[in-house]
Amino acid sequence: MPVAAGSDFPIQNLPFGVCTRLRPTVLVAIGDYALDLDALLEHGLLKGAARDAAQICRGGALHELMAAGRAPARDLRLGLSRLLRRGAAQLERAQACLRPRADLPLALPAKSRGFTDFFTSLNHARNASRIFDPNRPELPNFHSLPIAYHGRSSTLVTSGTPCPRPWGQSRPAGAQTTVFAPSRMLDFELEVGAFVGPDVARGSAVQLAAAESHIFGLCLVNDWSARDIQGWESMPLGPFLGKSFLTTVSPWVVTLDALAPFRCPRAPRAPQAPVLLPYLEHAGDKLRGGFDIELEVTLASERMRASATVAQRLAAPRFRDQYWTFAQMLTHHVSNGCSLESGDLLASGTVSGPHPGEFGCLMELTELGRKPITLAAAEQRGFLEDGDTVMFRGICRHPDYVSIGFGECSGTVVQPARSLDGC
Repeated sequence: MPVAAGSDFPIQNLPFGVCTRLRPTVLVAIGDYALDLDALLEHGLLKGAARDAAQICRGGALHELMAAGRAPARDLRLGLSRLLRRGAAQLERAQACLRPRADLPLALPAKSRGFTDFFTSLNHARNASRIFDPNRPELPNFHSLPIAYHGRSSTLVTSGTPCPRPWGQSRPAGAQTTVFAPSRMLDFELEVGAFVGPDVARGSAVQLAAAESHIFGLCLVNDWSARDIQGWESMPLGPFLGKSFLTTVSPWVVTLDALAPFRCPRAPRAPQAPVLLPYLEHAGDKLRGGFDIELEVTLASERMRASATVAQRLAAPRFRDQYWTFAQMLTHHVSNGCSLESGDLLASGTVSGPHPGEFGCLMELTELGRKPITLAAAEQRGFLEDGDTVMFRGICRHPDYVSIGFGECSGTVVQPARSLDGC
């Protein structure tokens, strides 16, 4: 089946998603279309292991395929690849199972009961430290373990869902009293997410060498952040209402098998870093624990869209620069006996590089709003304004392989939700 050059979803990718039209259905993206797995089964176009894997997805249950481990998804992608490469007669039957992606209402890929957001970029840690205190180094524990907080899975939403500006308590700079008002320091955080595959039972441990057997695939994540609310509430226990109001997830899950050609060594450790404890060290993870994903964040204001002005690129970091790998995140997550369930989401935290064009949030790009960036039509932004649309993209390139992408992860800031009565 021909796919336009430069598509995020060539036959080498075949990511999974869930459509909510009439009934939940698991889809596989190919070019500008998506294959309906239920329709493929009804037409008898899948055989053997590929058919068995598609049966797992009946009724839109992608999390069930995640729970089954990576082998069934591998069998299904292989069967679909063969189907799409076959002769005209077979392809003609398959075309009845194709749906234009632009017309599809896409849901969250899985029913995530748990969401954990990590803090794994050394560049982000250093950039943020310099903003608050140029002489303050990153926290010493950053080099010993992948830091994280437990997010709010009930406010995970799919790409395209509006982001209402959150209300919250904050103390403006120079003020002596707190206020309860819509956040004026709303930010995005450019992140990569990993969906958990098979469960990790409570009380179990996962060796680092086996950690990726519990990871189904990757997506893009926008961990929207209200910096003024976050700054006031975070000491001493960390993020709470400044983060929990919304997190946007891209709808297509790219499998680790599709990402195999784009693996890379994990980022080098800082010279002053202590030796890793044995449970977080493994030769295979050091050699191929990273993913070489080129990321991009763009912003289009309401005025820019009205004048048909192209969205402005704000930053383009690379995921290969992350200090901790997803395997290390998962292994550390369960090291205390914590359980993980199929479909749970682990996010990387802000992805940033060492240079301004690689900063993954406005806090870094504008130095906490002190140095606003200039948009088209002479607009300026320290933080997000109502009507701003933020979009993330991710692509993997290698000279010896066809490039693959993640699709879009987008959201538009809208007027704040109604305040509490009496506040």
